Amino acid sequence: MGKKKQKNNDKTNVMRILDQHHLVYEHYQVSPTTDLADITNGVTMARLMNQNPDHVFKTLVTIGKSKQHYVFMIPVAAELDLKKAATAVGEKSIAMIKAKELEPLTGYVHGGCSPIGMKKIFETVIDETAELYDTIIFSAGKVGYQVEMSLDTLKQVVPVKMNNLTFEQL
Repeated sequence: MGKKKQKNNDKTNVMRILDQHHLVYEHYQVSPTTDLADITNGVTMARLMNQNPDHVFKTLVTIGKSKQHYVFMIPVAAELDLKKAATAVGEKSIAMIKAKELEPLTGYVHGGCSPIGMKKIFETVIDETAELYDTIIFSAGKVGYQVEMSLDTLKQVVPVKMNNLTFEQL
């Protein structure tokens, strides 16, 4: 998993932030095989990278009853349990934000949302299954770009906490 050399213009803002902090990470770039929608689906992205979908995390942005925004990271094949998510951040309830609100709020588009480098720092909670892995993979802030790093590395740029956020597997 050696870090391949890239031209600076191939780097995303997430990668530039990590470089500025001198943090260790790996990066992946996946080109769409047929359609852009092909790589905005996290499970498909994990497959294209030859990764276990449980090891690849998606970044979800929500709004609480208090009108505060929250970021949740869960495995790409999992579904966010809104009740567990609300409990994790001390809200009565939360809801996903509308797709059209994502870019103005975070600076990121659907399929390219990263917890690193958002316009504003939001409370961020990661599903506790991330602790099962030495590293996790998530969006590098642009559709088709992913970064891989340890939770300790991620915590150096984004304050995060861990919690059970997904529906129980049957």
